[in-house]
Amino acid sequence: MSLLSLFKGNGPSGFGYGSSAEEVTEGLSLSGKTILITGCNSGLGLEMLRVLRLRGAHVVGTARTEAKAKEAGADTPLACELADPASVRGCVAAVKKSGVRLDALVCNAGIMALPKLEKAFGYELQFFTNHIGHFILTTGLLDALTEEGRVVILSSSAHSMAPKEGIQFDNLSGDKGYKPWTAYGQSKIANLLFAKELGRRFEGTKKTANAVHPGVIHTGLARSMPGFQQAAMSLVGPLFLKTVGQGTATQTYVAVHPDAASKNGEYFADCNVAKPRADACDRALAEKLYRESERIVAEL
Repeated sequence: MSLLSLFKGNGPSGFGYGSSAEEVTEGLSLSGKTILITGCNSGLGLEMLRVLRLRGAHVVGTARTEAKAKEAGADTPLACELADPASVRGCVAAVKKSGVRLDALVCNAGIMALPKLEKAFGYELQFFTNHIGHFILTTGLLDALTEEGRVVILSSSAHSMAPKEGIQFDNLSGDKGYKPWTAYGQSKIANLLFAKELGRRFEGTKKTANAVHPGVIHTGLARSMPGFQQAAMSLVGPLFLKTVGQGTATQTYVAVHPDAASKNGEYFADCNVAKPRADACDRALAEKLYRESERIVAEL
């Protein structure tokens, strides 16, 4: 338990900063529920897989390779390399072929703060992996959602580090300038805008789409950070960072808790609705990003 857990109380949901994934699912039976998690083989994804299976859910777990997903203990292991559209589409095809209906789709996987500009298909790699990869997966599986299916997209408070215009549509390649945290922030505000727009498209149905900030946790997501930053996180982690169990709580709460079933198009932090950066709620920006994402995907 981190030091901050002792001082931060619970919110309206009854849960808060110090709540864990096990605590937010305590007493719930998820028997008969099927949930897909990307990045199930490490960090938050691995903990979520464990807790959901503990509560009786059938977990379709994806990782970069099927072997990694199988090793993690997924009931249905699938390969889904988010930076490879063919792999993502193969995952979509496999889910559809199985005939499974998804009660929740959790876009958990991601990369963070790559020190140097890297690209996939001409686009900056964090934007492509964190947003475009999940965009292909999610839009491809909309028909596989149950009538009350939930889409949970991991954003981050780091969305506040995005460029002042939110999304630099004229620099999605990163060629006009690249800063690791700005690019990461752009990918995370893209996640948030996607959840908002998808939520609007779900209006009139019982389906929901929400974005979440898991909190600051020292997981494998930090593997691309410079060594001194990783060392600093290891040093202060026990005092100020969430445990993996606490970091997994918000996405787990939004994906399966009955009280979250009516929440749509929201941004959650510490298991409660939170307020994101103002332009993350800009409908015109969200619509533009959705259209641009469709254009990008059509050309891949």
